[in-house]
Amino acid sequence: MASTCRGRTLRRSRFGCRNCKLRKLKCDQGKPQCKRCSSFGVLCNFMPNIPDLQPVATDTGRPLVVARGKAELQPPLMNAVWTSDASTTYQLNAKYDFNMIQVNRKLLELAFAYPFLMHASLAVALTYDRHLNGSLDCRRTLEECYHWSQSTVLLNKRLREPIEAKDKDPIWGTAAALAILTFSSPDACTPEQAWPLKPSSDSSSDLDWLRMSNGKMSLWHTVNPLRPDSLFRVMAATYAHMNSPLPEGGIDGIPSALADLCNLNESSTPGNNPYFHAAHTLSQTLELPDSEVTTGQTQLFIRSIRGPFKDLLRERDPTALLLLYLWYRKTSRSIWWIELRARAECPSICLYLRRYHKENAAVQAFLPGGDLADKWN
Repeated sequence: MASTCRGRTLRRSRFGCRNCKLRKLKCDQGKPQCKRCSSFGVLCNFMPNIPDLQPVATDTGRPLVVARGKAELQPPLMNAVWTSDASTTYQLNAKYDFNMIQVNRKLLELAFAYPFLMHASLAVALTYDRHLNGSLDCRRTLEECYHWSQSTVLLNKRLREPIEAKDKDPIWGTAAALAILTFSSPDACTPEQAWPLKPSSDSSSDLDWLRMSNGKMSLWHTVNPLRPDSLFRVMAATYAHMNSPLPEGGIDGIPSALADLCNLNESSTPGNNPYFHAAHTLSQTLELPDSEVTTGQTQLFIRSIRGPFKDLLRERDPTALLLLYLWYRKTSRSIWWIELRARAECPSICLYLRRYHKENAAVQAFLPGGDLADKWN
């Protein structure tokens, strides 16, 4: 079959692989791997028994998974990239968001032309699958790590080159996916292994997921997700919420029990109380039904983890830890990628506070079994 493009007649290869046909590229028909599939990191599927766009692991030509500490061959992952077509898979919140679904579908189309976005999409799909399994064994599979690593390497390489307009949406989508992967993948499976119970010789490594979130936002002015031709422009309201002004004084909207815990009153400001912004942003989320909690609200609290409050968290200050604990408890019921980290860190915070601050009655009242537990958990 021939098609015309700008005065030239292009002939599609009759015996090329399906991957190249899906990506609308001319296949060189190389066997057993064509050059385009090799460079894209997928198994060439000129044979009918090989799935479309099946990722390969280094040096094997077949997917791998870690089981009982050993790398074992795994059956092909069937169309993992397409799992994001389901409304629940790449929904970042519990609330149905039509705009977000449309963005995800367009990103999937772009993934065929941008390997770093394809690898990021596969890694997030595999991470979401880990969330759905709900297993106590929360370790990342080798396949998940492979796609995460490949996406990071390829994106860093791409950022060292001039960025054209057509590259901006794939770059921003990949950066957002990497931020989710970093947050949802703590290096712990049990509370004892997790921060803050885990001994740490270097406090700068605590809350390391914040660096990835800040790194993503450093690309904002480069890619400008709200530019007129951006597919992310439909999310303008979400971005506006994420960056809405924070209160500058007083305790309006903060429950009295939380205000007392943080020593907040009408004269409190961000300058004289390190808990000020964290307490305000947490209160905005706590008053919502679980089904109404969105990524926009969660980002407000994450924004508050800076300066003196961030230092208090690293020092394992009991009040700062409790604010983070309450945020985990609320948001993890609605947002899957927060739930994956909260599985280990939320009970770790609770155990830490009970073990090392059991004399602090104000803090203990908010924990399970405390006087305020029914209202706050």
